Amino acid sequence: MVSDGDGQYAGPNFSSAKRVSISFDVVTARRRSGFWRSRLALALVALAAIISCRSILPTQYEYDEEINLSLDGSATMFVNGSVPALVALRGVPLDPSPAAPLDREAVSRFFTSNGVHVARIGTSRRNGRHFVHLRLVVSDVRRLHETSAFSWERIALTRAGDQYVYTETVGAPAGTVPAMAGWTGNELVAFRLHLPARIRYHNAPTRRVERGNILEWEQSLADRLKGEPVHIEARMDQESILYSTLTLFGLMALLVAVTFVVIIWWVVRKGRREAGVKPSSRA
Repeated sequence: MVSDGDGQYAGPNFSSAKRVSISFDVVTARRRSGFWRSRLALALVALAAIISCRSILPTQYEYDEEINLSLDGSATMFVNGSVPALVALRGVPLDPSPAAPLDREAVSRFFTSNGVHVARIGTSRRNGRHFVHLRLVVSDVRRLHETSAFSWERIALTRAGDQYVYTETVGAPAGTVPAMAGWTGNELVAFRLHLPARIRYHNAPTRRVERGNILEWEQSLADRLKGEPVHIEARMDQESILYSTLTLFGLMALLVAVTFVVIIWWVVRKGRREAGVKPSSRA
């Protein structure tokens, strides 16, 4: 408020007020900065989700074998492969055409031999190709090379000191590549070894070790078709993990039983003391 000289007060003097201006350039810059920061955060979250999904989702193989080994040389074996891969790698007499029906009898006859029993045959379809899933019971993996289905493998299981030594070499394929396999060149094959005892040494890539006692050797299908060898070696204890687990479980059960007996004896003895009953002595 200002005075007009007569003691009267006039209204505000707008002529002497300073002009105030707002710079919209600063606001716009801040909004753009926040916009790009949010976009960058979303991109990082999406990248992390993609990496996580790739690490969680299992790798899809065109052909893979898994040997679930016992210390006596017997094993349960799992074989999974597309029909073109079975034709090219193992020479299974099948029609590789995507439209052709799968001949289960031909698959069973090919993999059945002295010492190898086909326990289960499953099928699926992926990327326009039929896939076969086999569960085999093998009496002795050291004799697998004597069969037509696994003639490319040489397996040894020997003792060395206080350990078992497992070695395997996978050689050249036995079949011919079908004319219309439908492959892109990025297909993979794998050989897995599930050992029954604690592993002391292996030559598998570190990133291919699963759940402690499962090892995996990976190879491109192109190299497998060329016959690039796969060398597998692992050393393990002579005592199986299952036997050790059962022994530990038995010892724990015995300890629990002894503890209960001691507690019951203590409770009964305390009760007798409180009741003033003395234990009778033998004559």
